Amino acid sequence: MATQAKLSSATDNLAARFEAVRALSRDIAAPLSDADATIQPHADASPAKWHLAHTTWFFETFVLRDHAPEYRLHAPGWAYLFNSYYEGEGERHARPRRGMLSRPSLEEVYGYRCHVDTALLDVLERLPEAARELVELGVHHEQQHQELMLMDMLAAFSENPLFPAVWPKAAPVAANRPPSGQQPETHLPAEPGVSGVVEIGQGGPEFSFDAERPRHEVLLRPHALANELVTNGEWLRFMDDGGYRRAELWLADGWAWVQAGRVDAPLYWRAAEDGWERFGLDGLRPVDPREPVCHVSYYEADAFARWAGARLPTEAEWEVAAAKEDPRCGNQLDAAGAVRPQPGHSGLFGDVWQWTMSAFLPYPGFRPAEGTVGEYNGKFMCGQFVLKGASCATPRGHSRASYRNFFYPHQRWQFSGVRLARDL
Repeated sequence: MATQAKLSSATDNLAARFEAVRALSRDIAAPLSDADATIQPHADASPAKWHLAHTTWFFETFVLRDHAPEYRLHAPGWAYLFNSYYEGEGERHARPRRGMLSRPSLEEVYGYRCHVDTALLDVLERLPEAARELVELGVHHEQQHQELMLMDMLAAFSENPLFPAVWPKAAPVAANRPPSGQQPETHLPAEPGVSGVVEIGQGGPEFSFDAERPRHEVLLRPHALANELVTNGEWLRFMDDGGYRRAELWLADGWAWVQAGRVDAPLYWRAAEDGWERFGLDGLRPVDPREPVCHVSYYEADAFARWAGARLPTEAEWEVAAAKEDPRCGNQLDAAGAVRPQPGHSGLFGDVWQWTMSAFLPYPGFRPAEGTVGEYNGKFMCGQFVLKGASCATPRGHSRASYRNFFYPHQRWQFSGVRLARDL
């Protein structure tokens, strides 16, 4: 009886978290019309409707289809539409053409979600442990897609010349604004970090993605980590000093990227008569010099660090510093709304993901998860860089010190920013 009670308690907890995550996805998409949810702003992004369906496909495929013999697929042809990159699941619709899927409708996708949710909750208590672990993975997978959905919604609405707001402007956060015409000093690294042989990575029983394992030793040289994120005000100083025009500050690939794209400011910034404006999910607003800079690429982060006489941290330096912090703190996603970085926050988690100088590579002894879900991370360990922390669009409780976000160095539609480091 005690074992059964423990199993029921665990089932209830997993069911509650499953339902909460599924509800948040729908809340995020609530302001969208069918047209809003169908458009795809660029090849790296996906329509909101596709995110809603793909996360449902994940549960239907890897849990219900494979572990609930009585389950029947909601619409067999939809697996072709909503598989993302799993080669083990066969052919799929081309990623750059997801925005061409006017059918199924948004309403039909919501029906798909309801069908799968009902079926999964009905069998959850009877699922074997391996299937329950896949439900856990699916919950964390959907949280990733919640942030992606917000990123992609922002990218889509930024293409509209009317710059429409998806949600009303968030209430301002009290913070000290610098005097008119004065920008704050650059946040040079100030906090000496741990040095010597340390351990990083996930080694305990808590949930983690396979890329976070195994726990292993690394050597840290003497260094210091900035105690604040780089702000818009500091970035404006970089721009005023010709940061986007000085080849000596840039990696060769970064300089080619700047020239090819005529990049002269962070993504979603636009020059106005009386200064710079930034588009967000709350519409077009003046750039607030107090806010952490956001939507910058690795190339930009690296160039800024060189201009500031510093460098980007390694992922090991960042992780060791963050191990003593509560990853649930900071400006993170609690409910659907106009997420954006906020001034006046400190700590390593929240507001923006922080670029590191570390390539996204396997840890010593890395083994991908068994089965098709093993394609989740391992095959992307080439040409990308690690970001640490969490952003204003990261569901609270999703991240941890060992978490490894990753993007290509030119990408910047994610909520990415900068924390500086330097050698001692």
